[in-house]
Amino acid sequence: MSIRNRTPSSKIIIILGPTASGKSSAAIRLAKKFNGEILSADSRQIYRGMDIGTGKEPKDKSEVENQKFNIYWSDGIAHYGIDIVSPKTDYNVAKFKKYADRVIADILQRGKLPIICGGTGFWIKAIVDDVIYPEVAPDPVLRSMLRNRTTDELFAELQKLDPERAAGIDAKNPVRLIRAIEICQAIGKVPRQNRTSDVPNAFGHPMSKDRQFLQIGIKREKEELNERIKLNVKKRFTAGMIEEVHKLHKSGLSWKKLASFGLSYRLIPQYLKEKNISEEELIEKIYLAEKDYAKRQMTWFKKDARIIWLDEYQKIEKEVAKFLEK
Repeated sequence: MSIRNRTPSSKIIIILGPTASGKSSAAIRLAKKFNGEILSADSRQIYRGMDIGTGKEPKDKSEVENQKFNIYWSDGIAHYGIDIVSPKTDYNVAKFKKYADRVIADILQRGKLPIICGGTGFWIKAIVDDVIYPEVAPDPVLRSMLRNRTTDELFAELQKLDPERAAGIDAKNPVRLIRAIEICQAIGKVPRQNRTSDVPNAFGHPMSKDRQFLQIGIKREKEELNERIKLNVKKRFTAGMIEEVHKLHKSGLSWKKLASFGLSYRLIPQYLKEKNISEEELIEKIYLAEKDYAKRQMTWFKKDARIIWLDEYQKIEKEVAKFLEK
């Protein structure tokens, strides 16, 4: 039985975990149970046309119009932060934070429960710790120079500029590394957490001072998670992953831009250009890359002792109910 109109005005649920852990399905079940709406914290699902490779939930055929936000409806639940910009657009955590503040405030105002779901730890941290990030404009010249460097070279450069930021970054993500270097070059270093609890949000009310977060991580044993990742990769290929990359390239995205999104979007363009491996070998390469990515996600999440790790939906639902009743 669903709980209606009992959502506390300041409580927010976060469902997080590595790729293929089952975050989205758990978030949808919670949204149905507790009168919630979902905000995606996935740094690639924001892009239109990147559907199969980012693992978006199936889109409802009949959508409900909304003038304030571009809502993505799936399984009858409103999702925010999906399909909101073109992949040609430069999007970063600062833009996401502003967008997320507006979405969360709107959901709370309507008496619903905000459920943040995703695997991009940096974005989730921006919400939970209410961090203000600098609006540093992209530097095309610097980016052009940095794109020719390896991830090891980029990481070494960031270590020299800002060791503290380097210690917490995904050292194998060239997009994040380049952005961090770009900010360092512009203002000296990547700012630490600047709490915004006394800063008005888009509705003129103080943000986060009285907000309470429950962070739940989806726990999977290593072998189970690896099997889920392998199955997901195979499903995406069956669904037309290669055709999706072809379509994105034909729409005007360069191979270099596609590669910047990482994982499938980096490896499939290589395959299409070089054709030096079989499709089965490509699937294995993507599986290994996804497995490595999941490991890096967990390394990030394990730094936050506030996350409660649970392995069954029933336990998650019980924890959420207990949190909302406090």
